[in-house]
Amino acid sequence: EVQLVESGGGLVQPGGSLRLSCAASGFTFSMSDLTWARQAPGKGLEWVSGIDNDDRTYYADSMKGRFTISRDNAKNTVYLQINSLKPEDTAVYYCTADSERPPYDYWGQGTQVTVSS
Repeated sequence: EVQLVESGGGLVQPGGSLRLSCAASGFTFSMSDLTWARQAPGKGLEWVSGIDNDDRTYYADSMKGRFTISRDNAKNTVYLQINSLKPEDTAVYYCTADSERPPYDYWGQGTQVTVSS
């Protein structure tokens, strides 16, 4: 059974930091491209960052500088470090895993991040 389980979200004050984790199972994690996306209240889905199976990282322009994506293939886990959190970072954060060969696109259930004083 394929599973992506996010954790690490919560309530944090502006300026704080969080590290989100996404633990995967049921597929070949090391061969997957991994992504973090988010959905703020009342808004559409927004791509945040990606890391491919060669550890190349990608960020949305608005996310550069405060977000860091990383992966640990030994633990089948992808991380998203978020620093200097802002109220506009409030969203449900999802991790995804995809591949072209074989083709698949898996999503986790999301973890809520709320930035508020």
